[in-house]
Amino acid sequence: MAFHSILLERPDDRTKTDAVDMPDFFADLNLDQIVSAVTARRLGYNLETFFYLPLKDTDAVTYRQEIFQDLENGTVLQDIKSFAKRMTEMRHHLALVHKLYYKYHKEGWFLEAVEIYCDAVTRLVQDLGAADLKSAGLSAFREYATNYANSEGFARLAAEMKRLKADLSTVRYCVLIKNSTVKVRQYDSEIDYSVEVEKTFEKFKHGAAKDYLTKMPMRSGMDHVEAQILDFVAKLHPHVFIHLDNFYTQNSRYVDKTIAAFDREVQFYIAYLEHIAKLKKAGLAFCYPQISSMDKEIYDRQGFDLALAHKLIAEGSTVVCNDFYLKGRERIIVVSGPNQGGKTTFARTFGQLHYLAALGCPVPGRHALLFLFDRIFTHFEREEDIENLQGKLQDDLVRVHDIISGATSKSIIIINEIFTSTTLRDAVYLGSEILRKIDQLDLLCVCVTFIDELASLSDKTVSMVGTVVPENPAVRTYKIVRRPADGLSYAISIAEKYRLTYHCLMERIPS
Repeated sequence: MAFHSILLERPDDRTKTDAVDMPDFFADLNLDQIVSAVTARRLGYNLETFFYLPLKDTDAVTYRQEIFQDLENGTVLQDIKSFAKRMTEMRHHLALVHKLYYKYHKEGWFLEAVEIYCDAVTRLVQDLGAADLKSAGLSAFREYATNYANSEGFARLAAEMKRLKADLSTVRYCVLIKNSTVKVRQYDSEIDYSVEVEKTFEKFKHGAAKDYLTKMPMRSGMDHVEAQILDFVAKLHPHVFIHLDNFYTQNSRYVDKTIAAFDREVQFYIAYLEHIAKLKKAGLAFCYPQISSMDKEIYDRQGFDLALAHKLIAEGSTVVCNDFYLKGRERIIVVSGPNQGGKTTFARTFGQLHYLAALGCPVPGRHALLFLFDRIFTHFEREEDIENLQGKLQDDLVRVHDIISGATSKSIIIINEIFTSTTLRDAVYLGSEILRKIDQLDLLCVCVTFIDELASLSDKTVSMVGTVVPENPAVRTYKIVRRPADGLSYAISIAEKYRLTYHCLMERIPS
């Protein structure tokens, strides 16, 4: 196959990665936290936009999954990291060129940048040539990079750079300084007295003498005196510096666009793999899910909220994993149970898993089969906005109407604690009507609610419940299990609202 992009298999998709905004549901699902953590150490690559565009085709997902699997080979990953490090160094040199003032100073740093680039490409081609690649994407890139490295244009660039470096290394001159006068003249085979001085004092050396030689730091700056000296040297060796002038002018766009795009795009994979490596080390499982754009029988074993896990592992805390599955006609998971019991985390996990899978990334869990959606919609509780002149109930209804109007049978809807501002009777009625609309659309949905009646609304509805420690119901396990609702969710929420739980009452009773 012809290589176009390490992220996108088809050439038409490349322009879709430009100027993309963060999706509306990111904050609700904590995906904004995940992307921020993944990209934190690679701000210069502007990777965020790659995470804002889920794939819409199962072949495109497979394309990325295979690349991820190739990069899990430590040698391949290290080879590409070494390439990226050299490219970063090259960009630093080029950035410096634009900041410098003196002509030959700029051209010298430009020549160094070209040398680093040629070395980076040559070594990468050698390293990938020895690698056992399985993915179509990296294999196609290896072929492209090999052809590019063997091309007449790259060979000419590298040869001219080496010839120019060799010519500059032969330049010799003398600087004569007297009072405030500086003269530059041709080198006339004068003796290097530094060698003679070292030889004279060698006889006084006893044992391992301390080395007082100081290595001068490499500076990027050049003052006006040094610049004038260099101008005089150029006049003494015009053929070499004319060659340098021409090289600088003729090769201003020497970086191949496809190579540069690969250098940026491959960071998407490296950044994500580095991020989850910390969680893997802590014993959490990741897998490459099977993806279907048709079958809505889905499951995930030992899944977890990636954003929360990152925080908990950093704190040294334990991450609780959960399973879920839908089979046959099942489409809607209704999650009930006590507050602060992991219900919202479970809903976020469901959304994160599907979104990360649509990016082609490995997802939390040991085994997974997930659905390739067209859009994700979320409805999480928000504070009342006094500027829109709507009450909280009306605001909820408007938002839900917009979601259902925009959803299709291939969408995913995640609802978290809806209609908490109204009476139980009204909440049951409104919640039932909304789930019936969702049922008619035949889409996948997770609904977190205190209304247990919604859990048995139809044969498409599945009940999952947040559990507590049997011996002490006040202690949450954060495990969400598939079982009928126990009818206590609303009672518990009311008791907590009015501080009538066991612990609240015990606090009021003097010991």
